[in-house]
Amino acid sequence: MLYPRFVSTALCTLLLLLSPLPAVADKYDRQARKLTQKYILVDGHIDVPIRLHYGWEDVTQTTPRGQFDYPRAVKGGLNVPFMSIYTPASSEYDDSAYAMANNLIDHVEALVARAPDKFAIADSTADVEQQFRDGKISLALGMENGAPIGGSLDKLRHFHQRGIRYVTLAHSHSNHISDSSYDKVRLWDGLSPFGREVVAEMNKLGIMVDISHLSDKAAYEVLEISRAPVIASHSSARYFVDTDPVFERNMDDALIKALAANGGVIMINFGSGFVTTAAAEYRNKFRPAMDAYAERHGLERGDPPMRQFIKDYQSIYPYPYATVSDVADHIDHVVTIAGIDYVGIGSDYDGVGDTLPVGLKDVSTYPNLVAELLRRDYSESDIEKLLGANLLRVWKAVEKKAR
Repeated sequence: MLYPRFVSTALCTLLLLLSPLPAVADKYDRQARKLTQKYILVDGHIDVPIRLHYGWEDVTQTTPRGQFDYPRAVKGGLNVPFMSIYTPASSEYDDSAYAMANNLIDHVEALVARAPDKFAIADSTADVEQQFRDGKISLALGMENGAPIGGSLDKLRHFHQRGIRYVTLAHSHSNHISDSSYDKVRLWDGLSPFGREVVAEMNKLGIMVDISHLSDKAAYEVLEISRAPVIASHSSARYFVDTDPVFERNMDDALIKALAANGGVIMINFGSGFVTTAAAEYRNKFRPAMDAYAERHGLERGDPPMRQFIKDYQSIYPYPYATVSDVADHIDHVVTIAGIDYVGIGSDYDGVGDTLPVGLKDVSTYPNLVAELLRRDYSESDIEKLLGANLLRVWKAVEKKAR
């Protein structure tokens, strides 16, 4: 018969021997932090400019709101956040898009002017590499929505001169360039005639063509006519989001394979609604309820009663946040069907509100995703490609084609 004390001691010893998981987790976490500091980390889409447009704050310091600031970016290893020069679909109709886009670029330039020791504008891959060596965060510019082009290739050339290095051709509504994945109205059944001219001119200028937000037909048309690799700056895999109607904003397997055959890259969006069916279905139920309440009471979304409605709704129906593992599943899927060379990160920080996965709430948390991938046996070379090398390869190819 064993004495109780002996049993207790033996059991504790056995548990220690059989429980190496915390140490293993620590190993992966430490390695992830090292890799995110060692390699250039590119995020294809961060909505800081529009955030500052509606409420300026000094992101060179830790900020009380938002998901991006300099200290958190340094902690997370972020080197190249593509600053989204976003204009809403309505700006095409009221002719405000051109001025608004220029104003948002001014915001980014102001950040650099205020903190030239921390930030620098990156107009090229050579800039990115030099600024990485200099210990600065490269602020690259991507235009989300082609509305500011306003039917003029001269305006496209103007924005290239101001530093725009990719253009998402449309946003939530079909526009004068392309049909949108979100819009039931398909004006062009793909690209407009002018949209085809825009793609050709972007190839000449060295601007990456971004097919995020486009209808499938428009995306395929871009891939057919572009003479340079194409990107999806902040999209995820439709395979994991099975909703009715189909969530066309995500890319299906055939489109991902076509993008890879083009030499391009899909950059995975972190928003939970892009990552899991549960979160996407929640969105599909919540938005109509919110809109109906606003219409019934004559409210705008930002009004205090609406904020209370949202709070009450979510207290009754908690939001089903995705996890780091869910996001890693999307990366796994792209690697399985297309290869490691065709996937990257396009978080949509500051653009998807409070829908980010547990463990990926701001720009300090990229190492959590890397640690999960290391647990899944991704090599250091794989991680380097995913973090930024794949996007930089595409960008360099676009630069070369322009030359």
